[in-house]
Amino acid sequence: MTTRATTAARAPLALPEFIALMAMLFATIAFSIDSMLPALPGIGDELSPGAPNRAQLILTAFILGMGASTFFIGPLSDAYGRKPVLLAGSALYIVGASLAYIAPSLELMLLARVIQGIGAAGPRVVGMAIIRDLYAGRHMARIMSLVMMVFTIVPALAPLGGAAVIALAGWRAIFGSFILFALITGLWLALRQPESLPPERRRALKLHAMKAALIEMLTHPTVKLSVLAQVFCYATLFVTISLVQPVFDVVFDRAETFPLWFGGLAVMAASASFLNAALVMRLGMRRLATVALAVQATLSTAMSLAWLMGLSGDALFYAFLIWLTTVFFQIGLTLGNLNAIAMEPMGHIAGMAASVIGALGTVGGAAIAIPIGLLFNGTPLPLTLGAGGCSAIALVVMLWMRRAEQRL
Repeated sequence: MTTRATTAARAPLALPEFIALMAMLFATIAFSIDSMLPALPGIGDELSPGAPNRAQLILTAFILGMGASTFFIGPLSDAYGRKPVLLAGSALYIVGASLAYIAPSLELMLLARVIQGIGAAGPRVVGMAIIRDLYAGRHMARIMSLVMMVFTIVPALAPLGGAAVIALAGWRAIFGSFILFALITGLWLALRQPESLPPERRRALKLHAMKAALIEMLTHPTVKLSVLAQVFCYATLFVTISLVQPVFDVVFDRAETFPLWFGGLAVMAASASFLNAALVMRLGMRRLATVALAVQATLSTAMSLAWLMGLSGDALFYAFLIWLTTVFFQIGLTLGNLNAIAMEPMGHIAGMAASVIGALGTVGGAAIAIPIGLLFNGTPLPLTLGAGGCSAIALVVMLWMRRAEQRL
């Protein structure tokens, strides 16, 4: 079985460079979110002094902008090619980062972050479509795992980088680093990666064609259930990202060392993608994702009970660190596999599929995560109960998918 989805479109890049480029495109999102975590206290104090907890909305505003725009990015790339749409998204991302740099209020900052998120959908969705143009099935899952493994280096370093930038030039300078990052990845793609969707395979941007593709996706049992599972996996991730810094600060009084702890956890969690890449060809995408969700639901329940039963001090902190590592580990064993499961039957409409899958997953996950994040009450319970509940629901969906596929 060939590892390529087609013979008409082949990446001339060596596989390591291709993986690195795709990982950096995907990392646009992680970098745009995780490097902001050390800045939340400063942003809250300056732009929302009466309600500093609202500063976390700059994370979900970015996610909502990214998720909503993914409905359109994929179809545009199906019609006009991958590279032009991706580069246009990078340009819009730079515009949003520039506006955020000068925003005088939290409201304008949130608007700028939505614009930045809209631009970030280009690298995210089109990058996935490029991979699907060139790879299929378990080979795509393996490539996605390797991409995610490299990608996890960015969230490991981003809080440290963000803290360093804040120390040198203040929190607004972080947006300058976003501009630089987008310029580097955009030029890399423009100069090195050829177009993966030749003109003869493009789909005209027609409303009836988009509607037909959407109906095809939403009526396909595997695709719709995979997307639903992704919604709750993304909710787990977004709740964790939104609340991890406040928990370190308020619950454990370790705000100053947060970037170091977070970076170390991200490095350890990177092994999940490596493990997934090693096992997915033997065990399959569905089994790995299902087991990971079952384990996470159990561990999150145990972490919540530990707090309720009075665990405190260093014992609670280190138990929380272990649990937090398992959350990121679970993400490495689920999202890449769920994306590949959903994309596998949709190779003929890869751009549209990537758009719908990405949009529903991120917008749905953010919609669940926002109210959970605003419930933060100075304890880790909103985080641990939220993550555990979302993982349990995603597990139920995976079991539902298994039964649905057995009936086909």
